[in-house]
Amino acid sequence: MKKSVKSVLVLVCICAAVSILLALANAVTAPIIAESEQKKANAALLEVLPDGGDFELVDISSYTLPSTVSEVYRASNGGYVIKLTTTGYASGMVMMCGISADGTVTGSKIISSAETPSIGGVAAESIASAVVGKDITSIDLVDTVAGATKTTAAYLAAVKDAMNTVVILGGGDVDLRDEEEILKDNLSAALPEADGKFTKHFFVEVVEGIDAIYTADNKSGAVCVIGEQFIAVDANGKVLSDCSEEDAKAVKNAMAAINATTATEIDLSAHSGLPSQLISAKLTEAGNYIIEIKAAGYGITGGNEYHPASGEYIVIRVSLTAQGKIIDCLTVYQNETEGIGSACEDEAFYGQFDGKTEENYDDIDAISGATLTTNGYKKAILRAFESVKIFEEGKNQ
Repeated sequence: MKKSVKSVLVLVCICAAVSILLALANAVTAPIIAESEQKKANAALLEVLPDGGDFELVDISSYTLPSTVSEVYRASNGGYVIKLTTTGYASGMVMMCGISADGTVTGSKIISSAETPSIGGVAAESIASAVVGKDITSIDLVDTVAGATKTTAAYLAAVKDAMNTVVILGGGDVDLRDEEEILKDNLSAALPEADGKFTKHFFVEVVEGIDAIYTADNKSGAVCVIGEQFIAVDANGKVLSDCSEEDAKAVKNAMAAINATTATEIDLSAHSGLPSQLISAKLTEAGNYIIEIKAAGYGITGGNEYHPASGEYIVIRVSLTAQGKIIDCLTVYQNETEGIGSACEDEAFYGQFDGKTEENYDDIDAISGATLTTNGYKKAILRAFESVKIFEEGKNQ
Protein backbone atom coordinates (compact mmCIF):
# COMPACT_ATOMS: atom_id res chain seq x y z
CA MET A 1 0.00 0.00 0.00
CA LYS A 2 2.82 2.39 0.97
CA LYS A 3 4.62 1.57 -2.28
CA SER A 4 1.49 2.46 -4.28
CA VAL A 5 1.11 5.81 -2.54
CA LYS A 6 4.79 6.53 -3.02
CA SER A 7 4.53 5.74 -6.77
CA VAL A 8 1.55 8.04 -7.16
CA LEU A 9 3.36 10.87 -5.39
CA VAL A 10 6.39 10.39 -7.63
CA LEU A 11 4.22 10.53 -10.74
CA VAL A 12 2.46 13.67 -9.49
CA CYS A 13 5.79 15.34 -8.83
CA ILE A 14 7.10 14.37 -12.26
CA CYS A 15 3.94 15.70 -13.98
CA ALA A 16 4.12 18.93 -11.99
CA ALA A 17 7.77 19.36 -12.89
CA VAL A 18 7.08 18.70 -16.60
CA SER A 19 4.16 21.14 -16.56
CA ILE A 20 6.32 23.82 -14.99
CA LEU A 21 9.08 23.22 -17.54
CA LEU A 22 6.60 23.34 -20.43
CA ALA A 23 5.10 26.55 -19.09
CA LEU A 24 8.54 28.10 -18.79
CA ALA A 25 9.46 26.94 -22.29
CA ASN A 26 6.21 28.31 -23.70
CA ALA A 27 6.77 31.61 -21.91
CA VAL A 28 10.17 31.85 -23.57
CA THR A 29 9.25 30.53 -27.06
CA ALA A 30 5.71 31.93 -27.52
CA PRO A 31 6.87 35.53 -28.03
CA ILE A 32 9.56 34.30 -30.41
CA ILE A 33 7.03 32.25 -32.41
CA ALA A 34 4.54 35.15 -32.43
CA GLU A 35 7.25 37.53 -33.59
CA SER A 36 8.27 35.09 -36.33
CA GLU A 37 4.67 34.70 -37.49
CA GLN A 38 4.19 38.48 -37.42
CA LYS A 39 7.30 38.93 -39.54
CA LYS A 40 5.97 36.40 -42.07
CA ALA A 41 2.60 38.18 -42.16
CA ASN A 42 4.31 41.56 -42.52
CA ALA A 43 6.49 40.18 -45.30
CA ALA A 44 3.38 39.21 -47.28
CA LEU A 45 1.85 42.64 -46.69
CA LEU A 46 5.11 44.37 -47.59
CA GLU A 47 4.96 42.73 -51.04
CA VAL A 48 2.11 45.05 -51.97
CA LEU A 49 3.04 47.97 -49.67
CA PRO A 50 6.88 47.91 -49.65
CA ASP A 51 7.36 50.93 -47.37
CA GLY A 52 4.55 50.01 -44.99
CA GLY A 53 6.67 49.27 -41.94
CA ASP A 54 4.61 47.51 -39.28
CA PHE A 55 0.96 46.54 -39.72
CA GLU A 56 -2.07 46.23 -37.50
CA LEU A 57 -5.37 44.53 -38.30
CA VAL A 58 -8.21 47.06 -38.50
CA ASP A 59 -11.59 46.29 -36.94
CA ILE A 60 -13.92 46.88 -39.90
CA SER A 61 -17.11 45.65 -38.24
CA SER A 62 -18.50 49.18 -37.82
CA TYR A 63 -17.88 50.23 -41.45
CA THR A 64 -19.97 49.62 -44.56
CA LEU A 65 -17.34 48.49 -47.03
CA PRO A 66 -17.45 46.87 -50.48
CA SER A 67 -18.62 43.25 -50.23
CA THR A 68 -15.32 42.02 -51.65
CA VAL A 69 -13.31 43.27 -48.64
CA SER A 70 -12.50 40.69 -45.94
CA GLU A 71 -9.54 42.18 -44.05
CA VAL A 72 -7.82 45.55 -43.74
CA TYR A 73 -4.34 46.24 -42.38
CA ARG A 74 -3.13 49.71 -41.43
CA ALA A 75 0.59 50.35 -41.97
CA SER A 76 2.75 52.53 -39.76
CA ASN A 77 3.48 54.77 -42.75
CA GLY A 78 -0.22 55.64 -43.14
CA GLY A 79 -0.95 53.27 -45.98
CA TYR A 80 -3.28 50.27 -46.06
CA VAL A 81 -3.30 46.72 -47.35
CA ILE A 82 -6.73 45.39 -48.30
CA LYS A 83 -7.55 41.69 -48.67
CA LEU A 84 -10.38 41.03 -51.12
CA THR A 85 -12.24 38.07 -52.59
CA THR A 86 -13.85 38.45 -55.99
CA THR A 87 -14.99 36.44 -59.02
CA GLY A 88 -13.11 36.48 -62.29
CA TYR A 89 -13.24 33.56 -64.72
CA ALA A 90 -14.02 31.48 -61.63
CA SER A 91 -15.17 32.33 -58.12
CA GLY A 92 -12.89 32.63 -55.10
CA MET A 93 -10.17 34.89 -56.52
CA VAL A 94 -8.39 36.21 -53.40
CA MET A 95 -6.03 39.14 -53.74
CA MET A 96 -4.16 41.75 -51.73
CA CYS A 97 -3.89 45.40 -52.70
CA GLY A 98 -1.64 48.05 -51.17
CA ILE A 99 -2.78 51.67 -51.10
CA SER A 100 -0.44 54.46 -50.02
CA ALA A 101 -1.37 57.30 -47.69
CA ASP A 102 -2.01 59.53 -50.73
CA GLY A 103 -4.45 57.01 -52.27
CA THR A 104 -2.28 55.49 -55.01
CA VAL A 105 -1.77 51.80 -55.66
CA THR A 106 1.62 50.57 -54.44
CA GLY A 107 1.15 46.95 -55.47
CA SER A 108 -1.33 44.10 -55.80
CA LYS A 109 -1.25 40.35 -56.27
CA ILE A 110 -3.52 37.33 -56.43
CA ILE A 111 -2.79 35.00 -53.50
CA SER A 112 -5.17 32.22 -54.51
CA SER A 113 -7.53 31.60 -57.43
CA ALA A 114 -8.94 29.06 -59.86
CA GLU A 115 -8.13 31.22 -62.89
CA THR A 116 -6.52 29.55 -65.91
CA PRO A 117 -2.77 30.08 -65.31
CA SER A 118 -1.91 30.57 -68.97
CA ILE A 119 -4.73 33.09 -69.54
CA GLY A 120 -6.12 34.72 -66.42
CA GLY A 121 -2.89 34.22 -64.48
CA VAL A 122 -0.76 35.92 -67.10
CA ALA A 123 -3.35 38.68 -67.55
CA ALA A 124 -3.42 39.33 -63.80
CA GLU A 125 0.33 39.85 -63.77
CA SER A 126 -0.02 42.37 -66.58
CA ILE A 127 -2.81 44.24 -64.78
CA ALA A 128 -0.87 44.18 -61.51
CA SER A 129 1.93 46.13 -63.19
CA ALA A 130 -0.47 48.49 -64.94
CA VAL A 131 -2.30 49.60 -61.77
CA VAL A 132 0.79 50.61 -59.80
CA GLY A 133 0.76 54.38 -59.28
CA LYS A 134 -2.88 54.76 -60.29
CA ASP A 135 -5.40 56.56 -58.11
CA ILE A 136 -9.19 56.78 -58.08
CA THR A 137 -9.14 59.28 -60.96
CA SER A 138 -6.95 57.21 -63.26
CA ILE A 139 -7.76 53.55 -62.48
CA ASP A 140 -10.52 53.51 -65.10
CA LEU A 141 -7.93 54.31 -67.78
CA VAL A 142 -6.36 50.86 -67.39
CA ASP A 143 -7.58 48.58 -70.19
CA THR A 144 -8.73 45.03 -69.64
CA VAL A 145 -6.60 42.32 -71.25
CA ALA A 146 -8.06 40.80 -74.43
CA GLY A 147 -8.85 37.12 -74.01
CA ALA A 148 -9.13 37.42 -70.22
CA THR A 149 -11.87 40.00 -69.89
CA LYS A 150 -13.56 38.55 -66.82
CA THR A 151 -10.32 38.07 -64.87
CA THR A 152 -8.94 41.52 -65.55
CA ALA A 153 -12.28 43.30 -65.12
CA ALA A 154 -12.71 41.62 -61.73
CA TYR A 155 -9.12 42.51 -60.80
CA LEU A 156 -9.62 46.18 -61.66
CA ALA A 157 -12.96 46.29 -59.85
CA ALA A 158 -11.29 44.83 -56.73
CA VAL A 159 -8.54 47.46 -56.87
CA LYS A 160 -11.23 50.16 -57.03
CA ASP A 161 -12.92 48.53 -54.03
CA ALA A 162 -9.61 48.75 -52.16
CA MET A 163 -9.32 52.45 -53.02
CA ASN A 164 -12.88 53.13 -51.92
CA THR A 165 -12.25 51.25 -48.69
CA VAL A 166 -9.43 53.62 -47.81
CA VAL A 167 -11.68 56.60 -48.56
CA ILE A 168 -14.40 55.22 -46.29
CA LEU A 169 -11.96 54.45 -43.47
CA GLY A 170 -10.80 58.06 -43.73
CA GLY A 171 -14.35 59.33 -43.20
CA GLY A 172 -15.23 59.95 -46.85
CA ASP A 173 -18.45 59.04 -48.64
CA VAL A 174 -18.46 56.46 -51.44
CA ASP A 175 -21.38 55.26 -53.54
CA LEU A 176 -21.10 51.47 -53.27
CA ARG A 177 -24.07 50.72 -55.50
CA ASP A 178 -23.41 48.67 -58.63
CA GLU A 179 -24.66 49.74 -62.06
CA GLU A 180 -27.86 47.73 -61.75
CA GLU A 181 -28.71 49.29 -58.39
CA ILE A 182 -27.98 52.79 -59.68
CA LEU A 183 -30.22 52.21 -62.70
CA LYS A 184 -33.05 50.90 -60.54
CA ASP A 185 -32.78 53.86 -58.16
CA ASN A 186 -32.79 56.36 -61.04
CA LEU A 187 -35.84 54.72 -62.64
CA SER A 188 -37.71 54.66 -59.33
CA ALA A 189 -36.86 58.29 -58.64
CA ALA A 190 -38.17 59.31 -62.06
CA LEU A 191 -41.40 57.29 -61.82
CA PRO A 192 -42.20 56.32 -58.19
CA GLU A 193 -45.63 55.02 -59.25
CA ALA A 194 -43.93 52.02 -60.87
CA ASP A 195 -43.01 50.60 -57.44
CA GLY A 196 -39.50 49.87 -58.68
CA LYS A 197 -40.53 47.27 -61.25
CA PHE A 198 -39.56 47.98 -64.85
CA THR A 199 -38.95 46.04 -68.05
CA LYS A 200 -36.54 47.32 -70.67
CA HIS A 201 -38.30 47.98 -73.96
CA PHE A 202 -37.12 45.93 -76.93
CA PHE A 203 -36.89 48.29 -79.88
CA VAL A 204 -38.32 47.11 -83.20
CA GLU A 205 -38.39 50.57 -84.74
CA VAL A 206 -35.60 53.09 -85.16
CA VAL A 207 -36.17 55.79 -82.50
CA GLU A 208 -34.01 58.88 -82.69
CA GLY A 209 -32.59 60.64 -79.63
CA ILE A 210 -33.47 57.96 -77.06
CA ASP A 211 -30.91 55.61 -75.53
CA ALA A 212 -33.35 53.28 -73.75
CA ILE A 213 -36.94 53.02 -72.57
CA TYR A 214 -38.07 51.20 -69.43
CA THR A 215 -41.80 50.52 -69.11
CA ALA A 216 -43.45 50.09 -65.72
CA ASP A 217 -44.70 46.57 -65.11
CA ASN A 218 -47.86 47.99 -63.52
CA LYS A 219 -48.48 50.05 -66.68
CA SER A 220 -48.26 53.36 -64.80
CA GLY A 221 -45.95 54.80 -67.46
CA ALA A 222 -42.38 54.60 -68.67
CA VAL A 223 -38.96 56.18 -68.27
CA CYS A 224 -36.93 57.31 -71.27
CA VAL A 225 -33.16 57.56 -70.91
CA ILE A 226 -31.32 60.32 -72.78
CA GLY A 227 -27.67 60.37 -71.78
CA GLU A 228 -27.74 60.76 -68.00
CA GLN A 229 -31.32 62.02 -67.94
CA PHE A 230 -34.22 59.83 -66.79
CA ILE A 231 -37.43 61.34 -68.16
CA ALA A 232 -40.71 59.86 -66.97
CA VAL A 233 -44.00 59.77 -68.87
CA ASP A 234 -47.37 58.63 -67.56
CA ALA A 235 -49.59 55.99 -69.14
CA ASN A 236 -51.04 58.63 -71.50
CA GLY A 237 -47.63 59.77 -72.72
CA LYS A 238 -47.52 63.01 -70.71
CA VAL A 239 -43.98 64.04 -69.78
CA LEU A 240 -43.65 64.19 -65.98
CA SER A 241 -39.98 65.13 -65.57
CA ASP A 242 -38.36 68.53 -65.99
CA CYS A 243 -36.42 68.61 -69.27
CA SER A 244 -35.81 70.76 -72.32
CA GLU A 245 -38.46 71.17 -75.00
CA GLU A 246 -36.24 69.30 -77.42
CA ASP A 247 -35.90 66.29 -75.09
CA ALA A 248 -39.61 66.36 -74.26
CA LYS A 249 -40.40 66.25 -77.97
CA ALA A 250 -38.01 63.33 -78.51
CA VAL A 251 -39.65 61.43 -75.64
CA LYS A 252 -43.18 62.06 -76.94
CA ASN A 253 -42.22 60.98 -80.46
CA ALA A 254 -40.54 57.84 -79.12
CA MET A 255 -43.51 56.83 -76.99
CA ALA A 256 -45.92 57.50 -79.87
CA ALA A 257 -43.79 55.38 -82.19
CA ILE A 258 -43.56 52.37 -79.90
CA ASN A 259 -47.25 52.54 -78.96
CA ALA A 260 -48.25 52.59 -82.62
CA THR A 261 -46.02 49.65 -83.56
CA THR A 262 -47.78 46.58 -84.95
CA ALA A 263 -46.24 43.41 -86.32
CA THR A 264 -47.55 40.48 -88.32
CA GLU A 265 -46.27 36.91 -88.18
CA ILE A 266 -44.37 35.73 -91.26
CA ASP A 267 -45.27 32.29 -92.64
CA LEU A 268 -41.87 30.58 -92.66
CA SER A 269 -43.14 27.75 -94.84
CA ALA A 270 -43.70 30.22 -97.67
CA HIS A 271 -39.96 30.86 -97.96
CA SER A 272 -37.29 28.41 -99.04
CA GLY A 273 -33.69 28.39 -97.87
CA LEU A 274 -34.36 29.72 -94.35
CA PRO A 275 -31.99 28.50 -91.61
CA SER A 276 -33.37 25.52 -89.70
CA GLN A 277 -32.50 27.35 -86.47
CA LEU A 278 -35.07 30.10 -87.20
CA ILE A 279 -37.88 29.93 -84.61
CA SER A 280 -40.14 32.78 -85.77
CA ALA A 281 -40.18 36.02 -87.72
CA LYS A 282 -42.43 39.06 -87.73
CA LEU A 283 -42.69 42.09 -90.00
CA THR A 284 -43.53 45.50 -88.53
CA GLU A 285 -45.70 48.05 -90.26
CA ALA A 286 -42.57 50.13 -90.88
CA GLY A 287 -40.95 47.20 -92.70
CA ASN A 288 -38.56 46.01 -89.99
CA TYR A 289 -38.07 42.41 -88.93
CA ILE A 290 -38.23 40.71 -85.53
CA ILE A 291 -36.32 37.43 -85.60
CA GLU A 292 -36.13 34.73 -82.94
CA ILE A 293 -33.41 32.20 -83.64
CA LYS A 294 -31.49 29.43 -81.91
CA ALA A 295 -27.74 29.60 -81.33
CA ALA A 296 -25.71 26.42 -80.83
CA GLY A 297 -23.32 27.54 -78.10
CA TYR A 298 -21.45 25.39 -75.61
CA GLY A 299 -24.75 23.82 -74.54
CA ILE A 300 -24.97 22.04 -77.89
CA THR A 301 -21.46 21.76 -79.32
CA GLY A 302 -19.32 21.61 -76.17
CA GLY A 303 -18.98 19.29 -73.23
CA ASN A 304 -17.23 16.06 -72.37
CA GLU A 305 -17.54 13.33 -69.76
CA TYR A 306 -16.31 15.68 -67.04
CA HIS A 307 -18.41 18.70 -67.92
CA PRO A 308 -21.36 17.64 -70.10
CA ALA A 309 -23.13 20.22 -72.23
CA SER A 310 -26.71 21.16 -71.33
CA GLY A 311 -28.14 20.02 -74.66
CA GLU A 312 -30.02 23.32 -74.95
CA TYR A 313 -29.79 26.13 -77.46
CA ILE A 314 -29.39 29.81 -76.71
CA VAL A 315 -32.47 31.70 -77.91
CA ILE A 316 -31.86 35.15 -79.39
CA ARG A 317 -34.30 37.89 -80.39
CA VAL A 318 -33.00 40.45 -82.86
CA SER A 319 -34.76 43.27 -84.71
CA LEU A 320 -33.37 44.45 -88.04
CA THR A 321 -34.18 46.97 -90.73
CA ALA A 322 -35.02 45.75 -94.22
CA GLN A 323 -31.51 46.92 -95.22
CA GLY A 324 -29.97 44.52 -92.71
CA LYS A 325 -29.00 46.77 -89.81
CA ILE A 326 -29.61 45.56 -86.26
CA ILE A 327 -31.95 47.78 -84.24
CA ASP A 328 -31.90 45.78 -81.00
CA CYS A 329 -30.67 42.44 -79.70
CA LEU A 330 -31.60 40.35 -76.65
CA THR A 331 -30.76 36.95 -75.20
CA VAL A 332 -34.18 35.44 -74.47
CA TYR A 333 -32.92 32.17 -72.96
CA GLN A 334 -29.62 30.44 -72.24
CA ASN A 335 -28.34 27.48 -70.26
CA GLU A 336 -24.64 27.89 -70.86
CA THR A 337 -21.97 27.26 -68.21
CA GLU A 338 -22.73 29.40 -65.17
CA GLY A 339 -20.20 32.19 -64.70
CA ILE A 340 -18.65 31.67 -68.14
CA GLY A 341 -20.90 31.25 -71.18
CA SER A 342 -23.87 32.50 -69.16
CA ALA A 343 -22.43 35.99 -69.75
CA CYS A 344 -24.24 35.89 -73.10
CA GLU A 345 -27.36 37.03 -71.19
CA ASP A 346 -25.60 40.19 -70.02
CA GLU A 347 -26.42 43.35 -71.95
CA ALA A 348 -22.70 44.15 -71.94
CA PHE A 349 -22.36 41.28 -74.43
CA TYR A 350 -25.52 41.18 -76.56
CA GLY A 351 -25.79 44.97 -76.62
CA GLN A 352 -22.64 45.04 -78.74
CA PHE A 353 -24.68 43.90 -81.75
CA ASP A 354 -26.91 47.01 -81.76
CA GLY A 355 -26.31 48.98 -84.95
CA LYS A 356 -24.22 46.23 -86.53
CA THR A 357 -24.60 44.99 -90.12
CA GLU A 358 -23.46 41.84 -91.87
CA GLU A 359 -20.22 43.63 -92.71
CA ASN A 360 -19.18 44.35 -89.12
CA TYR A 361 -21.27 42.15 -86.77
CA ASP A 362 -18.16 40.08 -86.03
CA ASP A 363 -16.40 43.13 -84.57
CA ILE A 364 -17.33 42.55 -80.91
CA ASP A 365 -15.55 41.55 -77.70
CA ALA A 366 -15.82 37.80 -77.15
CA ILE A 367 -16.88 36.29 -73.84
CA SER A 368 -13.68 35.40 -72.00
CA GLY A 369 -13.21 31.63 -71.80
CA ALA A 370 -16.38 30.95 -73.80
CA THR A 371 -15.32 30.60 -77.43
CA LEU A 372 -18.07 28.14 -78.35
CA THR A 373 -20.77 30.35 -76.82
CA THR A 374 -19.46 33.46 -78.56
CA ASN A 375 -19.04 31.79 -81.95
CA GLY A 376 -22.45 30.11 -81.76
CA TYR A 377 -24.07 33.44 -80.92
CA LYS A 378 -22.37 35.22 -83.81
CA LYS A 379 -23.34 32.46 -86.22
CA ALA A 380 -26.99 32.88 -85.17
CA ILE A 381 -26.74 36.62 -85.81
CA LEU A 382 -25.36 35.90 -89.28
CA ARG A 383 -28.32 33.58 -89.93
CA ALA A 384 -30.67 36.39 -88.89
CA PHE A 385 -29.11 38.60 -91.58
CA GLU A 386 -29.51 35.77 -94.11
CA SER A 387 -33.17 35.35 -93.15
CA VAL A 388 -33.92 39.03 -93.74
CA LYS A 389 -32.34 38.86 -97.19
CA ILE A 390 -34.53 35.86 -98.04
CA PHE A 391 -37.67 37.65 -96.84
CA GLU A 392 -36.75 40.78 -98.82
CA GLU A 393 -36.13 38.73 -101.96
CA GLY A 394 -39.53 37.12 -101.48
CA LYS A 395 -41.18 40.53 -101.60
CA ASN A 396 -39.78 41.16 -105.07
CA GLN A 397 -40.89 37.91 -106.59
